[in-house]
Amino acid sequence: MTAAADGAETPPAVPTLFPGHRRLRHVTYVLVSLAALGVALTGTDEMMREYELGVIGGLFAGFAQGIALVLALRRPVPAWALSLAAMTVTALGARAALAPGPALTHGPYPGPNWPWNTQEIVVQAAVLLLLALRVPARRALAALAATGVTTFVIQGVLGAQSYSSTGTVAVAVCAVAVLVGTALRGRSEARTQLVEQVTITAEERHHRTLLEERSRIARELHDVVAHHMSVISIQAQVAPHLVENPSDELRENLDGIRQNALQALAELRRVLGVLRSENPEYPEDPYAVPAPGTGVAPHAPQPTLDRLDALMENTRAAGLDVRSEIRGEARPLAPGVELSAYRIVQEALSNALRHAPGSTVAVEVTHLPEGLQLTVTNSRPRQAVQPSLGAGHGLLGMRERASMLGGHLTATRTFQGGFAIVAFLPRDGVALPDEPVTPGQLPVPEIIFPTGDETP
Repeated sequence: MTAAADGAETPPAVPTLFPGHRRLRHVTYVLVSLAALGVALTGTDEMMREYELGVIGGLFAGFAQGIALVLALRRPVPAWALSLAAMTVTALGARAALAPGPALTHGPYPGPNWPWNTQEIVVQAAVLLLLALRVPARRALAALAATGVTTFVIQGVLGAQSYSSTGTVAVAVCAVAVLVGTALRGRSEARTQLVEQVTITAEERHHRTLLEERSRIARELHDVVAHHMSVISIQAQVAPHLVENPSDELRENLDGIRQNALQALAELRRVLGVLRSENPEYPEDPYAVPAPGTGVAPHAPQPTLDRLDALMENTRAAGLDVRSEIRGEARPLAPGVELSAYRIVQEALSNALRHAPGSTVAVEVTHLPEGLQLTVTNSRPRQAVQPSLGAGHGLLGMRERASMLGGHLTATRTFQGGFAIVAFLPRDGVALPDEPVTPGQLPVPEIIFPTGDETP
């Protein structure tokens, strides 16, 4: 609990004592009030008997300390100031009674306790303890220093005669009280910070899990739905050229299908931007995708490399000349590798449909002892490329999938004017520890398409 700017505290009823228990706080008030009354009466008697202050002076000195003890429960800084001020006035008023006399000079003790008597030491230590529990350590140490300086000035500078010195004992007891209060306050603050940190960690974990799930949904929507919508759009555009003398009604219907598909793609990309954004209300940054998890959602579709033939047939029906080749001996692959390999080829074919219409696409699947290498290369497009409404999520998703499994992906233009995507996925979905493959080390294939596209 910090103090206000003007120095006045606004603490709870009892400083760190029985938080949340009103009955215990009430019991504390009663006990402290009774103790304060006892301190006041005892102090009054001692002031009148040893300091010879008289009834009024004794009552003032004794009850000032009692009031300070009760006030410390709510306002420890004013209570400390009242206790210290009462001690100062009492000590200065008692100096006249500390002159040497026959009874004092020949007794076993040099004189009464001064400048602090027992009740004042107890009250000052209790007040400093409560103050240290309520204010920062630097303010508690400043109050302790003020008590020590006041004691030194009264006893060391002004001085008196025929007394038993209590200045060192009083400062030592007050120092212990401040150290104990500061330690308890630090422990309470550390516990509070630990609880807050645990809460924040749990919220961050929940938030990260939510973002990963949104990223997975966005990736699956982009890979599955966007691919099929692109195919529908291309087929609707190509269909009129496959029929001799198509009717106007057929052209109009096919054009409507294509426009609806394009609008659906635009809406899908907007939804993907929302899913990929950390704040769904402000999806200005479509690339704000959290680091994906290491597993595959149990209810997500699980296509494997066995379905590549159907995927390429579907792409051929959309107007691309797709050629495939499988090299090496097929080895068992982790399910995540199979799924990511299929998605990478699917996205690469979708990109070729959108950005290289009429091109020839070569798909090579190479089984290596260390893993799987995928190569998808398309020739220069033969038709005019339509403006794309995408935001570049395709390459981003492919790189995420490869990186998630410890692999790498390179996407670059070829010397023939086409585009090549080369990906390497470790067989077990774990990065190779010995000789990791970097994107720059992946060979870019030089495929010569026998279609007149040999020159850029």
